[in-house]
Amino acid sequence: MARIVETTVYDFAELSDPAKDKARTWFRESWVNSWDWWDSVYDDFAEICRILGITLAASPVRLMGGGLRQDPRIYFRGFSSQGDGACYEGHYAYAAHAGRQIRSYAPQDAKLHAIADALQAVQRRNFYQLAASFRHRGHYCHAYSMDFDVERDSPTRQPMTADAETAVVEALRDLAHWLYRQLLTEYEYLTSDEAVDDGIAANSYTFTETGRHFG
Repeated sequence: MARIVETTVYDFAELSDPAKDKARTWFRESWVNSWDWWDSVYDDFAEICRILGITLAASPVRLMGGGLRQDPRIYFRGFSSQGDGACYEGHYAYAAHAGRQIRSYAPQDAKLHAIADALQAVQRRNFYQLAASFRHRGHYCHAYSMDFDVERDSPTRQPMTADAETAVVEALRDLAHWLYRQLLTEYEYLTSDEAVDDGIAANSYTFTETGRHFG
């Protein structure tokens, strides 16, 4: 038999502090999993890769309308377990003026400047002939789950300098570490109390007295 049950509901601002914490937990869990919040970080990373001479590998993804888009092969896992991190797949070759361009694109990011300088320095020692391909390996996603193949394209078959492979691999792994830090920073901002409170208010959600989502 149908019954009518009356429930008193509250705006977020009217809740007690414990109830607000419960409401925030609900919003974080439901909201973070509802959209690809990392897209802006990926877009920024793709532009940085372009400047440094990295071509990201991509995989086709079928759209609901029947078309295809190419998603970069960027992977991450986070943010609270040992072994969490980020990695990517693609190809690297020398890019002229990368150091100058990365400073123009990200003038305050000393880590990116150091990565560009390291790649420039090792390329200079090898007459700008180094190239590398790299791919993800295994079930984990971090800088050390990337396999590298570094070569020197010398018309006279001159070998790489002794430090070349290590220098390229370390720089590209440093970039994976940088990517993970950007993802973590974005995630921490989006799930901060301030951002969550703004999101709840913008959607005009209501809650029971204990902080359980109502509508």
